[in-house]
Amino acid sequence: MIELHTWPTPNGHKIHIMLEETELPYRVHPVDIGAGDQFKPEFLDISPNNKMPAMVDTDGPGGRPFALAESGAMLFYLASKTGRFLPEDLRERWQVMQWVMFQMGHVGPMLGQAHHFLGYAPEKIPYAMNRYKNEANRLYGVLERRLNESAHVACAEYTIADMAIMPWLRFPERQGVEIAEYPAVGRWRDAIAARPAVQRALQVLADRRRPAGFTKEQMENLFGTSQYARR
Repeated sequence: MIELHTWPTPNGHKIHIMLEETELPYRVHPVDIGAGDQFKPEFLDISPNNKMPAMVDTDGPGGRPFALAESGAMLFYLASKTGRFLPEDLRERWQVMQWVMFQMGHVGPMLGQAHHFLGYAPEKIPYAMNRYKNEANRLYGVLERRLNESAHVACAEYTIADMAIMPWLRFPERQGVEIAEYPAVGRWRDAIAARPAVQRALQVLADRRRPAGFTKEQMENLFGTSQYARR
């Protein structure tokens, strides 16, 4: 059983998709990041960086429970555990590694900053807004070139690289991106979104999605000094 500590964010959905695609049994434990659940000691025990998702595999290596954080590592672990969505061919396997790292190092951080400065920041800072909007469009351009030459991001087959990237591209308008300018990305994204397992995955904790706007407490837990307290 996978005990999954998660919230309906792009990083959470990456793991929801993998679990639904592989049909591994899992149980969801909500981590309400607006309420500060990510700072609770019991969550820090499995996610030292106070970021969700994190998980405990009750039947981990050697048959013992195994805790793991960092969504990219979790994808590789689940692919290794199930033997699915990670090619055997070494060239293709390393291409998957490359594109998952592209998501972890660029797509997630940069699009996250675009979301923040374009939508959430209490102060509108033109330099930051333009910086991350431009970077978001650059990254969509990287994917557009790739998807004009490959059916999927890493190789010809659907892999964890596609699962890692697709959830971040669901709302391009929030990132200052016009998806019509990236037709190959749009076609690929929509094809992934149409998969039954992905549709199920995107409904995980869907009832917990935030209403418009954040309370003062939520803003503090998400973006304030609470992030920086030593624990």
